[in-house]
Amino acid sequence: MKILAIESSCDETAAAVVEDGKIILSSVISSQIEEHKLYGGVVPEIASRRHSENILGVVDEALKKADMELSDVDAVAVTYAPGLIGALLVGVSFAKGLSMSAEKPLIPVHHIAGHIAANYLAHEELKPPYLCLVASGGHSHIVEVLNYTEFKVIGRTRDDAAGECFDKVARILGFPYPGGIHVDNAAKLGNPDAYKLPRPSVNGSPYDFSFSGLKTAVINLVHNLEQKNLTFDKNDIAASFQKTIAEILVEKTLNAAKEKGYTNVAIAGGVSANSGVRTLLQSECTRNNITLFMPPLSLCGDNAAMIGCQAYYNFLSGIRADESLNAIATLSLENI
Repeated sequence: MKILAIESSCDETAAAVVEDGKIILSSVISSQIEEHKLYGGVVPEIASRRHSENILGVVDEALKKADMELSDVDAVAVTYAPGLIGALLVGVSFAKGLSMSAEKPLIPVHHIAGHIAANYLAHEELKPPYLCLVASGGHSHIVEVLNYTEFKVIGRTRDDAAGECFDKVARILGFPYPGGIHVDNAAKLGNPDAYKLPRPSVNGSPYDFSFSGLKTAVINLVHNLEQKNLTFDKNDIAASFQKTIAEILVEKTLNAAKEKGYTNVAIAGGVSANSGVRTLLQSECTRNNITLFMPPLSLCGDNAAMIGCQAYYNFLSGIRADESLNAIATLSLENI
């Protein structure tokens, strides 16, 4: 089964053709990073306009790279939630038009479920049930993957997401947007034990995250050093911050896995590309006899191949949409 998938939840316009949820026949991504870099973050109105301008060309290129016509695909899939509402609407509207004109089934896909499914493209042996840490610019979840289309969220952030925290710390350190990769690179040059930073927790919710206090602590640290005219190495701050956030993510995930009895753990989302998080999670999983699954770096960020993969399992489970499908800015993974 060949599925044409569309992803437009934030600032990447993406399309892909995926066969049987396993084989990527094509994957095309048009990034808006350079434009949003001017503003230090994603500007929703600009993102929506660029999606409108780029989506036809991106979808056309995905079909050409797969050596297919629209009539050759078996279904059309699209991210409908969660994300920037204007951006989502572009993808949903375009996908509905394609589905109706070509008389192909329309498959709605939850963005976070797509990130989790990225692991299936790289690890055919991975099968539910298992535990997955989803960490990105907008989400930080610990998810029990009960089957391919059913999920139970047992931990989530109460304020900032991990990726958002990376970007805000990057900004205070003078790094350009998107900041995650720059913090990662700087951390490799710094001393991770140079600064002791707080590890916020949520009383009564051992698997929930809270990163706002950590972000504020780094901002205050930099401001205090600057106000006192003290010299400091931003690489040391980056390394200390990355070590702290990696320890928080990994500790809560491993605690959940052990307490829930999972021997398979996966990670997904943009932050899964961070070298500090990947290294620590791998070492801790190995130490606890847990098998870890990580997507390749090319599938960590937003892409349509992961949407096409999840769409395949949605289709097998009978999940379809019609012309009434609408975009939803906020939707729990448990309510799909």
